Amino acid sequence: MQKRTIIIVSIIAGAVLLGGTAAIAGPIVYRDLIVGEAESAPTVTAAPSATAGSASIDPAELSGPWVVTDGSYAGYRVDEVLNGTDVTVVGRTEEVTGSLEVEDLTLTAADLTVDVASIATDQEPRDAYFRDTALRTSQFPEATFTLTEPVSAAATPVIGEVQTLTATGELTIAGVTRSVTVELQAVLNEDSGQVAGSIPITFADFGVEAPNLGFVSVEPDGFVEFSLVIAPA
Repeated sequence: MQKRTIIIVSIIAGAVLLGGTAAIAGPIVYRDLIVGEAESAPTVTAAPSATAGSASIDPAELSGPWVVTDGSYAGYRVDEVLNGTDVTVVGRTEEVTGSLEVEDLTLTAADLTVDVASIATDQEPRDAYFRDTALRTSQFPEATFTLTEPVSAAATPVIGEVQTLTATGELTIAGVTRSVTVELQAVLNEDSGQVAGSIPITFADFGVEAPNLGFVSVEPDGFVEFSLVIAPA
């Protein structure tokens, strides 16, 4: 009970601090100069084309298990409305794990897991609210995505060239599972691959209530974002 009281007081104090700063500086100045520009939505980074014989991955031989490796991240993007001004908030974590299965040019299976409690923005009071109240990470510490339909490439990938694919799967947040479809960017580099995308969601669909403190509120819709570096297992 005492811990919960401390958390609630911290959230309110943080919200009052943010609101007071915005009231003094003005919402637009607060957004542009104090909070700053939000990080861009994730995209893949194509490495320069490999020279003959230098790549450790053969684009014609991709079958087998793959795993998510270092350099991956996932999180969310949402707009806060502060006295009528939109402030984009991005929270991310690198605590992402996963396995994938490839058969020829088809992704046949994928299971991804995100440590939700480690997602962080630029404000700890906001993070505390999302962890303890919105996402209830003590009860639901992980978010997951499971592919439910195969994803096939139209042609053998070329190292350094970006492809656009569409994937359908089950996204689980705060213990609620929904079917989602996401457009992916994918690229094969010399010794790894990268996949990135954004999944539009409505928080209420996952039993997550967007906070509203009067002078600042969170839009009911947002995005789950990810950028995955993958390599043969």
